[in-house]
Amino acid sequence: MSLKSSLEKFPFYNTAVLPYHYAQSVVAGTKNHWPAKKLRVIGVTGTNGKTTTCFMIWHLLNSAGLKTGLMTTVAWGVDELEAELGHMTTVDSVTLNKRIKKIVDSGAEFLVLEVTSHALAEFRTLGVPFEIAVFTNLTHEHLDYHKTFTRYRDAKGKLFKKAKFSILNADDPSAEYYKKLSLKYITYGIKNGENRASDIKLSVSGVKYSYGDMKIETKIPGEFNVYNSLAAVLVGKKLGLSNKQIENGIKSLESVEGRMNIIDEGQPFTVIVDYAHTPDAIEKVFDAIKDHRAKIISIHGGAGRRDNSTRFIRGAILAKYSDLVIITEDDSRDEDPEKIATEFIKGAEKEGKILGKDLFKELNREKAIKKALELAKKDDIVLVLGKGHEKTILRADGPHDFEDAKVVKELLKLRS
Repeated sequence: MSLKSSLEKFPFYNTAVLPYHYAQSVVAGTKNHWPAKKLRVIGVTGTNGKTTTCFMIWHLLNSAGLKTGLMTTVAWGVDELEAELGHMTTVDSVTLNKRIKKIVDSGAEFLVLEVTSHALAEFRTLGVPFEIAVFTNLTHEHLDYHKTFTRYRDAKGKLFKKAKFSILNADDPSAEYYKKLSLKYITYGIKNGENRASDIKLSVSGVKYSYGDMKIETKIPGEFNVYNSLAAVLVGKKLGLSNKQIENGIKSLESVEGRMNIIDEGQPFTVIVDYAHTPDAIEKVFDAIKDHRAKIISIHGGAGRRDNSTRFIRGAILAKYSDLVIITEDDSRDEDPEKIATEFIKGAEKEGKILGKDLFKELNREKAIKKALELAKKDDIVLVLGKGHEKTILRADGPHDFEDAKVVKELLKLRS
């Protein structure tokens, strides 16, 4: 166990190191001449949907001829994106400022930045002038760090206090709180908000809906991508893009790595890889395929040294909506994978799943995926959940190369 890992176990550690984080951000910003001040910055925060919304906005603006940088959980850059190999969404202030400087030097005018509650609490975005802030949703996550949902909500609220203009998901209860913090705002949603999607059509290949005079179509499935794309549409409208530019920009984004990615190697069943690792995100994946009539086989596990209060809940959700569940490893770090899996299994058993019959434990993630593919029959859906775009898996002895989509493709090719 590293010294940092040991120290993090002490009460009040996160509060005690805040002065250090603030000083680090001041030094990093000063050293790089506060590069974000030369950009028009759009910040996106929420529990789920941040990365997809960021990609949609970035692609939309670049498609309209506005040179735009991107910094997300998955990748960063301007025209050519570099993979984000660290398991961190908003990077530390030193790395953040260095990357923003590179984006400025490339000639970009805009930056789309995925902003986490950790980053806001630790002053990582100090000196970043947010022109637009987008709120996707707020559900149970990161309580290992923030301790209470209220503190988690309040940390994200710092973004809306800073931004000149906010775009808020009115279908989420926390939007009312963020309205009070925002200087100016508009709202969006399906049921609520002054900007609503209508005539929604969902399919495994994407979503279509109407917004005013526009016909919006995205190739990424799931009702949650109605929300993500509508937020991106409103950013486009706020920045003066035409309806045609917005429609074409949203439609031309083929996919976002690790987000509802369909892996097709000619097999007679569907395999979907998704980053979903919170109760809400997992439920939304199942909602996206709720009209499916054949079997659903789910593979999932939990990260070590992260909020363990959701493990039982996630196990129950998997069991409720899946025909077969395989509990496996995720980034266990220095926590016992067997212990993590047991907490998921308890949740699944409460929903009626029986170990060895329709509930399985396979702590090697590759073997778990292989088992699921062997069990899948014609027209079934295999869901590989939790890691999405990530290129490594973190075990007790450090990081190991591992990529869900790559492993799935290799195993499917061996079947043919």
